[in-house]
Amino acid sequence: MEQVLNQIRVSSAVTSDAPGAIGDLLQQLGSMEDLVSITAAGALLRNATITNVEGLAVFIETYLEQVLVPVELPAIYQASFHASHNHCRELIALDCSVAQQLTVPQFSSASRQVGQMHLRRLRPIRGERVLQRYLDAVDRGEATGWHTIVYGITLALYSLPPRQGLMHYAYRTMCGTETDCRDIVSDMCQDLPQSIQATLARPTS
Repeated sequence: MEQVLNQIRVSSAVTSDAPGAIGDLLQQLGSMEDLVSITAAGALLRNATITNVEGLAVFIETYLEQVLVPVELPAIYQASFHASHNHCRELIALDCSVAQQLTVPQFSSASRQVGQMHLRRLRPIRGERVLQRYLDAVDRGEATGWHTIVYGITLALYSLPPRQGLMHYAYRTMCGTETDCRDIVSDMCQDLPQSIQATLARPTS
């Protein structure tokens, strides 16, 4: 975990004088934290039957391998890419594909509620065409407004480089789980930078 945090700190220091630096973004967007406070890890953990440390370790490893890396991080990156390139149709299609991947009702409900709440805060930004078209699609029921999609859109709106955005999400997600998890996940998170790099290398179409 400390490796991921250190990389975030280094990235912030290097880009602190540049437009869209992560430090500036986080100062402007305290409300962005609600988009990582409701995560699959927390929602699933509250409904999991775990009786010992070994079971907790298996749970966290499963979340990393089956949810965070293959589902959440790619959704955020693709949403950021489509939003930054004004690909509204692709963004809506991505929203629909995420719906097919969310199989836990508690997480789906939380993701939808938090994503739509943050979207309402973004509604006054009238100059962003892709945002307004996505908002219209959500209003019409053609898109859901998942929190990962909205997080990706927000990264694009504030010009945060995807790598820093993904690292921030992954770090805050894992640190946002139960306190007892933190020591367990520290070793498991050593490969997160490589997983993020693999996400960035994926096709975005």
